[in-house]
Amino acid sequence: MLIVKKFGGTSVANKERIFNVAKRCIEDYKKGNDVVVVLSAMGKYTDELITMARDINEKPPKREMDMLFTIGEQMSVALMAMAMDSMGVPAVSLNAFQVAMHTTSAHGSARLKKIDAARIRRELDNRRIVVVTGFQGVDKYNDYTTLGRGGSDTTAVALAAALHADACEIYTDVDGVYTADPRKVPKARKLKEITYDEMLDLATLGAGVLHNRSVEMAKKYGVPLVVRSSLNNSEGTVVKEEVTVERMLISGVALDTDAVRIAVIGLKDSPGVAFKLFDTLAKKNINVDMILQSIGRAGTKDISFTVDKNDLDDAMNVLESNQSRIGYDELHAEKNIAKLSIVGAGMMSNPGVAAKMFESLYNEGVNINMIATSEIRVTVLINEKDGVRAMNAVHDAFNLAD
Repeated sequence: MLIVKKFGGTSVANKERIFNVAKRCIEDYKKGNDVVVVLSAMGKYTDELITMARDINEKPPKREMDMLFTIGEQMSVALMAMAMDSMGVPAVSLNAFQVAMHTTSAHGSARLKKIDAARIRRELDNRRIVVVTGFQGVDKYNDYTTLGRGGSDTTAVALAAALHADACEIYTDVDGVYTADPRKVPKARKLKEITYDEMLDLATLGAGVLHNRSVEMAKKYGVPLVVRSSLNNSEGTVVKEEVTVERMLISGVALDTDAVRIAVIGLKDSPGVAFKLFDTLAKKNINVDMILQSIGRAGTKDISFTVDKNDLDDAMNVLESNQSRIGYDELHAEKNIAKLSIVGAGMMSNPGVAAKMFESLYNEGVNINMIATSEIRVTVLINEKDGVRAMNAVHDAFNLAD
């Protein structure tokens, strides 16, 4: 068997945990399996690098940030290979250049295009454990790129797809996928299995367990995922195309506090205006999520939408510099907001799901600012201070407790 294992930053935060991960990987290796290990930066090291950079430059160039970030993962993989070697097992650490992980040139949010697996296969044929840097890639200019926060998950899934791995295991500081973040909802229950589509929505909406692009890629290439803890041996949660247990009405509740709302006021109420607005943002690689357009009045309309808080400055700057082209009167940004979402394939065949969610929020005195829906999710925009309380109320309303 060929197994790809990914370990997050908390799993390799110190010497003890590095050796704990090494032992787990060596167990599979000694059973005759080929083992590829993908690592994130140690503990909070990436946050330390961000602080260091902003001490030098308040708004550092994204290319230079990517150069800086790659230090973290390279440190992790080198130390891990050293730990395995000290335990008598041959291992080799490889970075994005050595594997050749080709990506787009969007620094900070690059997408993987192709992985050259020849070097990894050669090392596996020599019976080495291969330890690979997560989160990073190389663009056509031979510059380092990074895949966005949590991108090591995507690296692992991409490697599993490229190598036709038999298993892809994602190890985190929680022992699976829960109906809500157990750190915010004490009654949250671990799921035995969940569909790709449900997991993709939860990941996109702030669940934080998996990088959303890793789930997207796993679904596309049929890579079976298992999410489990690096700190114990519990079974974890299987992410796959179809689940065998009876489908629940709601699979999970997610809260995203990394969103900000931008309101564009006084747009001309005519065809093509929305296109100009969102095309301007798209050209800057700014993702837009919830969108609300007001009913036209006196020849004008307003459009509100949410973006990730890290994109706020870029979004405001590009909109301000294109005011005459887009044609609007005012621009407002609101930071203290949160997106609360329920996700579940079961809601497709059950009416009244949204009403139950809204009722629970009404009972808690939580005001809703915007609403967005799809076949398997309902998302509302609320005040950030109400977020955790609202999340627990919705979780209780759908009887998701353990």
